[in-house]
Amino acid sequence: MGDWGFLSTLLDKVQSHSTVIGKIWMSVLFLFRIMVLGAGAESVWGDEQSGFICNTQQPGCENVCYDWTFPISHIRFWVLQIIFVSTPTLMYLGHAMHIIHKENKLRERQKRSSEARQLKMPKYTDEKGKVKIKGNLLGSYLTQIVFKIIIEAAFIVGQYYLYGFVMVPMFPCSKKPCPFTVECYMSRPTEKTIFIIFMLVVACISLLLNIIEMFYLIGTRVRCRSRPHHQKITSAENPASLSAPSWPTTEDALRQNKLNMEQESSQSIGGLDGAREEKRLLSEGNH
Repeated sequence: MGDWGFLSTLLDKVQSHSTVIGKIWMSVLFLFRIMVLGAGAESVWGDEQSGFICNTQQPGCENVCYDWTFPISHIRFWVLQIIFVSTPTLMYLGHAMHIIHKENKLRERQKRSSEARQLKMPKYTDEKGKVKIKGNLLGSYLTQIVFKIIIEAAFIVGQYYLYGFVMVPMFPCSKKPCPFTVECYMSRPTEKTIFIIFMLVVACISLLLNIIEMFYLIGTRVRCRSRPHHQKITSAENPASLSAPSWPTTEDALRQNKLNMEQESSQSIGGLDGAREEKRLLSEGNH
């Protein structure tokens, strides 16, 4: 099934820039689809056309009936499905690698430049090169998930309309040049049905994982935006910190004003009492 070293490297790169659910989806794709397709399905469908027999001697009848029964081989259909479903993920990987390359160059300029504070800070990666899925990268990630959902669902529906999900042992065929309605038989229909159901279940699991990941990312984004930012009230017991400023709410502002008024009133009362005591002492000294 091709260069497994290249596929393993690709899997590692995509997993390092994905969420936990995305990593599970990649594992399902490469372990339960590509490996099963290469290890077992090709041997089961190896005699697909040679084992397709019709009860006629008319030249060309078997070929026409086979082409009518199977417009595309199951193996080639699943290979196309894997390629089309993987394409959005590979496009996201290219976008992520482009962002990593740009921000690595930005860090190099910051190290060389004496005015590093004036340069734009990296937004999507940290010092170790780990990607943070947010902003435009989050939009790209959600877009590739939506395309994967659409493609996966389209292939499942297409497989149902092309073949169904159960392989029957006998197919009647009346296509030309068959002289009459002939009966054509295929080899190992039960074993092929098992593989079809297995690949269908794996495709449905992949579709479900994509849907869960999409709602997970959307829910996380909504929670981050709706999370309130509280402003601490400053006082002698709770001094102001040097953290980044945030706008206080109306309730916080009212509480701060009340605390300031109490402090001012206590200071004014203390000053008035001191003045009265000083006046009393002066009057006693005159007497």
